[in-house]
Amino acid sequence: MANNTNKKLKHHRNQDSDDGNSEVWATIDKSFKQVQSVLDRNRMLIQQVNENHQSKIQDNMVKNVALIQELNANISKVVSLYSDLSSNFSTAFQQQHSNEHPKEG
Repeated sequence: MANNTNKKLKHHRNQDSDDGNSEVWATIDKSFKQVQSVLDRNRMLIQQVNENHQSKIQDNMVKNVALIQELNANISKVVSLYSDLSSNFSTAFQQQHSNEHPKEG
C-alpha cells in the first residue's frame, strides 16, 4: 500500500512542481517513508515479542518489557508523524487553493 501511495505522491509532485509545491510534496513523501520505517520496525518488534512469549523462557519474557516499551514509543512517533503529515498536506492544499483563487482587493 505504501508503494502505491508513493507512486501517487510522485505523480502529484511532478504535476505540482510548476506551482511551487514540490518542496511540500517532498516533505510529505519523506513523512510517509518515516512512518513506513517505524511501522516496519514495529512489525519486527511484535514478531520478537511473540517469539519471546512463546518460548516461555524467563529471560525472554523480561526482554519483552523493553520491546513493548519501544513499541509504545513508536506508536506515539507514528501519531506525531501523521499529525505533521496532515498539517503539511493541509498547508499545501490551502496554498494551492490560494494560488488558484486569489482574493480580489
